[in-house]
Amino acid sequence: MRGIARLLVLAGVLVLVAVLGLVLSNTPGSPVSPDITAGSTAAPAPAVEGTAPAGPDVQNTSGLEAVAASALPPEARSTLALIARGGPYPYARDGAVFSNFERLLPRKPAGYYKEFTVRTPGESDRGARRIVVGGAAEKYYTPDHYESFLHILEGK
Repeated sequence: MRGIARLLVLAGVLVLVAVLGLVLSNTPGSPVSPDITAGSTAAPAPAVEGTAPAGPDVQNTSGLEAVAASALPPEARSTLALIARGGPYPYARDGAVFSNFERLLPRKPAGYYKEFTVRTPGESDRGARRIVVGGAAEKYYTPDHYESFLHILEGK
């Protein structure tokens, strides 16, 4: 009888863990939340397919350090201008899906992020710098090929 009681307690704990996991995954702001629109204040008309145009009211909910767009290198500001215009982009991979394998950006569904090259003077290839754009218009800058990210504050 003691064996059955232990199994019932174990089953109850497993059910509790499963329910807690479901509750947390549906909490806005959760790193595993499937809700990609929570907290978005972006305008509805996309400049890049699958993304919305950014403005000063796109909120930094990423937990990452922020940087004013005006403080970025001139090449990054040029890339931001290209993104705002919808191109044309100088590199074939610009606008490709960024999969966030490093999991440094907030977790979102596949295809949510797009990446754009930031030209690096003196480099013969694409270099290491990128701007990653999310589907709710948030933008991130990586100077070191996805080893770190800064949330871009546009209009600043």
